[in-house]
Amino acid sequence: TLRAMAADESGCLFQSCAHYRADGRGELHLGTDASHGGDYTGVGPLGLFWSLSPASMERPYQRLLPRGTGAPMKVEMSVHQGHSLPGAFPGPVVAKAEVERWFTAPGVRRIRLKEGSVRGSLFLPPGDGPFPGVIDMYGDEGGLIEFRSSLLATRGFAALSLPYFDFEDLPKVMKEFQLEYFEEAARFLQRHPKVKGPGVGVIGTGKGAELALSMTTFLPEVVAAVCISACSSNTVADLRYREMTLPGLRFDMDKVSVSDAGVFDIFEALDDPMDPANSACTIPIEKAEGHFLLVVGEDDRIWKSSLYAELAIGRLRQHGKENFKLLSYPGAGHRIDPPSTPFCQVARHRVLGVPVLGGGESKAHAHAQEHSWGKIQEFLHLHLG
Repeated sequence: TLRAMAADESGCLFQSCAHYRADGRGELHLGTDASHGGDYTGVGPLGLFWSLSPASMERPYQRLLPRGTGAPMKVEMSVHQGHSLPGAFPGPVVAKAEVERWFTAPGVRRIRLKEGSVRGSLFLPPGDGPFPGVIDMYGDEGGLIEFRSSLLATRGFAALSLPYFDFEDLPKVMKEFQLEYFEEAARFLQRHPKVKGPGVGVIGTGKGAELALSMTTFLPEVVAAVCISACSSNTVADLRYREMTLPGLRFDMDKVSVSDAGVFDIFEALDDPMDPANSACTIPIEKAEGHFLLVVGEDDRIWKSSLYAELAIGRLRQHGKENFKLLSYPGAGHRIDPPSTPFCQVARHRVLGVPVLGGGESKAHAHAQEHSWGKIQEFLHLHLG
């Protein structure tokens, strides 16, 4: 049995295991040998990473994500005799080693921003540049999430990790957004001496992806958008830009179901964007001159991102536009992160404090994360240089 064990910044313990049979020399190779049981089966060289989940004594539904990027995630790997089930007491230790997973390459610089109204962190690759510039945003959990930006900088992008609420002096909750804030961020990045230009890109997940659609639609500085699990309409908070207002689709709490285990399923709760009464919420993406990469998990249970991608594509095609590409992954859930980020089917919502079903199956979701990461970089390089 191979086991992996890691702790997050608060000391919460995460673990995973897989069952293998060594060859006649007592050796196995994770790149070619299949797991026969444990937390995953089949060939999965990084399976012990993406299957990490809270240990049995920990509070369930916690997500293992790096809060900072300056130090590595330390993972203790151990080999045990015999096959022990996940959560069970393992057999005798044969060998062990510590693996460090770094999120920032040597030479990448992190610069904390307080530039006008813009807040966040700018990650710059080593070297003189100039580099393609990308704004990076996450969803309704709020705050500053940096690890994807630091990984993008490690891959040669100047990446601005952009919070938009619940951080420093930004609004505490998602009540109303001014697109001018995102415009200021795009112009700051576009004019930075290390950024190639003439346009910048944006990558977003969930609410961040939906904001990426609006940025590409209304801001000429933004020429490429990676939209992971986006809604094709504005949601929750009204979005204002100059004289324009896009009202937000609302969540109907009467349509939320709660399982016997106390897990909230919000899949049916968002107002229907196809209802003519909600047409004012639709983001008019046909006005965009830039390009879209839509990334969806077909088992997303946060909302109907596959349907919303179809609506977006239909709207573009209706206006004679082909400025999009779709990556759709069977069995993947809502939050498609960089490769080997631990899969979390149910996660405790940072704001609501309750476990929410995100959907997906671990192996299919891990494939989506690995495959999409390469395609995302190709797309950004294609349109940003």
